[in-house]
Amino acid sequence: MNSLRRDAISRRIERSVGWLSLAERYFAGSLLIAMTALYSINIFVRTVFPTAASTFAWIDEAARYMMVWVVFIAAGVALEVGRHVSVNIAHDHMPTRLLTPLFKLIDITGFVLAIGVSWFSYNLAMFVAGTGQVSPTLGVSTAVLYFAPCIGFASLALRYLMQIVGIRDMRRDPQRPAWLGDGHI
Repeated sequence: MNSLRRDAISRRIERSVGWLSLAERYFAGSLLIAMTALYSINIFVRTVFPTAASTFAWIDEAARYMMVWVVFIAAGVALEVGRHVSVNIAHDHMPTRLLTPLFKLIDITGFVLAIGVSWFSYNLAMFVAGTGQVSPTLGVSTAVLYFAPCIGFASLALRYLMQIVGIRDMRRDPQRPAWLGDGHI
């Protein structure tokens, strides 16, 4: 495969992952806004109309479901923007010739782990779906909870794979979207 074709494929993959990342950000952000709104409604009802509070008992469970989804969906985005937990002592004290193979090993380990967890979560979600178990207040299949890590870790695996094959290096060139600002907390 010539380098022009490889570059075109790399750009297409990177653009597709960019769209996926944008969708993940908006999905997670929308869930956070919905959780805030639901909790605000719940607090208002419990304060102003305490006798009607029991009809809003589903809000707590819905917010927990949303939080699980936010955590797992945001994992891939966090890796992409360079916000995953890391030990940076290696950057300062190891020679560059050792850093490249070390980071490659970290990426391969992360990829294998993410694929494994995603596969395990998928099997667990399918098992739970097969039992017909539903949440008590929402009446939704509890398998919905187990699909969140499946999708989140698959997204994480995709980001690790992009680093392994050299399409994008999130350590040296993390994506800095406008919402992140200058990157300093």
